[in-house]
Amino acid sequence: MPKATFEARYENLGRICEFVSSTAKRAGLDDSAAYAVELATNEACTNIIEHGYGGEGDGQIECSIEADDGGVTVVLLDWSRPFDPSSVPEADFEVPLEELNPRGAGLRLIRGSMDEVQFEPIPGNGNRLTMRKSR
Repeated sequence: MPKATFEARYENLGRICEFVSSTAKRAGLDDSAAYAVELATNEACTNIIEHGYGGEGDGQIECSIEADDGGVTVVLLDWSRPFDPSSVPEADFEVPLEELNPRGAGLRLIRGSMDEVQFEPIPGNGNRLTMRKSR
């Protein structure tokens, strides 16, 4: 399973996305599915940097991706404060754009892009996000 650790910095988002996208394409995902994996990973890592670590700093994001006959699984580990997705209200996209509350929009994007999404706190300190995209 390919794995890499990145400093939690916005400038590394492109490298992280290339890491998962290239593996997803080699695993046989079509361009649309590989883009969905890249999009969800980018949003998740942005949230880790912004909300988990409170901006760029000393944090890290460990990213692994595993391919099998059914698709790919991306696992993101961070060592920021624990995250409870149920504490974030569901974004309402039925309102006019100027009334849209962006809080929760990223989670909806991640869940809408991937087939399975699971958030787990790591005992002690940190979080594990597992995302699956099927073929």
